[in-house]
Amino acid sequence: MRNYLSCHPKILVVGDMMIDHYLWGKSERISPEAPVPVVEVERESEVLGGAGNVVNNLVALGARVCAASVIGDDRDGERLEGMLKALGVDTSALVREKGRATTKKSRLIASHQQVVRFDSETRQDIAPRSEAALLERIEKLLDAGVATVVLSDYGKGVLTESLTQGIIALARARGVRVMVDPKGRDYSKYRGATVITPNKKEAAEATGIAIVDRESLKEAGFRLKESLGLERAIVTLSEEGMAIFGKQMRVIPTVAKEVYDVTGAGDTVIATLAFVRACGGEIDEAARIANAAAAVVVGKLGSATATWDEIVAFEDSLHESTTEHRIKSREALAKTVRRLKNEGKKIVFTNGCFDILHLGHVKYLEKARSFGDVLIVGVNGDASVRRLKGPERPINPEFDRAYLLAALDAVDYVTIFDEDTPYELIEVVRPDVLVKGGDYEGKEVVGSDIAKEVKLVDFIEGKSTTRTIERVKNQALTPKEEPSC
Repeated sequence: MRNYLSCHPKILVVGDMMIDHYLWGKSERISPEAPVPVVEVERESEVLGGAGNVVNNLVALGARVCAASVIGDDRDGERLEGMLKALGVDTSALVREKGRATTKKSRLIASHQQVVRFDSETRQDIAPRSEAALLERIEKLLDAGVATVVLSDYGKGVLTESLTQGIIALARARGVRVMVDPKGRDYSKYRGATVITPNKKEAAEATGIAIVDRESLKEAGFRLKESLGLERAIVTLSEEGMAIFGKQMRVIPTVAKEVYDVTGAGDTVIATLAFVRACGGEIDEAARIANAAAAVVVGKLGSATATWDEIVAFEDSLHESTTEHRIKSREALAKTVRRLKNEGKKIVFTNGCFDILHLGHVKYLEKARSFGDVLIVGVNGDASVRRLKGPERPINPEFDRAYLLAALDAVDYVTIFDEDTPYELIEVVRPDVLVKGGDYEGKEVVGSDIAKEVKLVDFIEGKSTTRTIERVKNQALTPKEEPSC
């Protein structure tokens, strides 16, 4: 993945801004008044919802965001504008409309389960005067250097057909990309946009094609692209990833490890696609990163965002599910350690030659792992082993030894070092716990001045690489009896 941390494109989000309000509590009894749970509310929170969640995601990625919408001339409208300003968002294109209620969705959550939702909103189209004022402000922002426009339609009346077509016309005249997260069955108002991103169900409803396999998906995707005059159509496929329709259909897969709540996943996808494309990333890379970002947010409860650290960590975790990717170079290990520490993980480090892996090693590593959240093992390289053990060692080459260690459940990461001691490596890891064998009792442990804590673990009596080698040699030298018939 290229480095997007230094990219801060100016992106305009137009759509139905709203407030997501959460009441968090627990329920341990049923009401005597009716067969409903009694929830003891412990706290409440508010976050931006609807198109505001797209804004949230873009800000989390590092974009400079402008928000354009029509909101109510009410207390919730003031609150929504304040929330946007607190994020550093340009709110010059927020239009207040008298008599309109700012959309607010309140959710009651008991023990991580949504019990009920109640909404306060106006769903009718915005007034013609509001539409004209909004379009005028959007034009000024486009002239001020917006790189991409995102239309986030939640069907609450902001993105009328005339306003949507007006925005697309203004953007196209300036060569600005327009990306749409659609709503409803009639997509004609999005004609001329650059990209549209319905999910599979929405694409089926908009095209009248039941999407049941790859062929029907292909037919629906290209019908959207061609009928609306798009550069591309993108159909999101939940845990299967997304299908991109350009000159041909390509499916970009994803993997979500745990799914707690799909709220806002579509917002994350459109925001990430827009950001990566605005930074010059190709569409396939944008789709892959958007898949990873969506996988991050569905692992959270409520509308959520994905930071670059979380996206990178998720993609790393996919690779690290294979043994070989858990073997890290020192540079890669340093990045992994920074991430782990940011996540608050307790890091354990140990090292050794681990020439012929045996029960004693496994038990030792299992005990070491119990001292924290992550176990990192430093393995002496071949040259280092020869200096320490003699010219006949190691029996197994360094990569083989590292691979066998990485395959153990107790070990999270393995790295190879060539120095006589692991001091330089320990400086890189700076572990919370440094583990050595019980034979170091009363001796100085290399790196003890760096680690927060040193633990000594006794070896299993009679289990060692040296004894294993001696036993093999003795068996080889002992004359064998001829087999009897």
